[in-house]
Amino acid sequence: MTPRSALNRSLLALAGLILLGGGLLILFAGFDVYRRLGATPPTGWPLLAPGDVLLGSADRARWSSRGWWWPVAIAVLAVVLLLALWWLLAQLRRRRPGTLPVGGTPPQEGVELSDRALGDAIAADAGALPDVQEAGVRITGRPAHPHARVGLTLTPEGSPGEALDALCRGPLLTARRSTGYSDLPTEVRLHVARHKAHRAQ
Repeated sequence: MTPRSALNRSLLALAGLILLGGGLLILFAGFDVYRRLGATPPTGWPLLAPGDVLLGSADRARWSSRGWWWPVAIAVLAVVLLLALWWLLAQLRRRRPGTLPVGGTPPQEGVELSDRALGDAIAADAGALPDVQEAGVRITGRPAHPHARVGLTLTPEGSPGEALDALCRGPLLTARRSTGYSDLPTEVRLHVARHKAHRAQ
């Protein structure tokens, strides 16, 4: 799992827990669950009965009469809005490196390679491997630290272990040598092509 995926899942889980908790409070109050079950919520617990509101008139008057209340409320809402916009822009930001410097570290000045070109080259070599019916490659990550995501569709007779070994010793090794990247983290997903069942005569 990438750091971005972990952050996204954590934020979504937190937002889900907040919404779930708020929804349960409203449902419990709306259906008068506490009275029906004879339960006694803790002191200061909000929304105890169908007629209750989250912020009563006395509370609203007490807070609105203080001079610091409105600036603080507006500042908090502004920070929340900015964080939400930052998160949205982070999701829309390109997750592909675009172009990759070629030639190792430091790279050759002015020599760059398109991530699509590198992916197509690896896919072409991988597609020519024995027992590989189809291959697709996508380059992700940052230009300085690219990652390869490889999808291989094997023939029904293909061996996953042999195909993976051939991929590492062939197309991936060639890509590392050609680009100068000593390390190219790779995620490989193997699939087997569908075939018709053989009928015994």
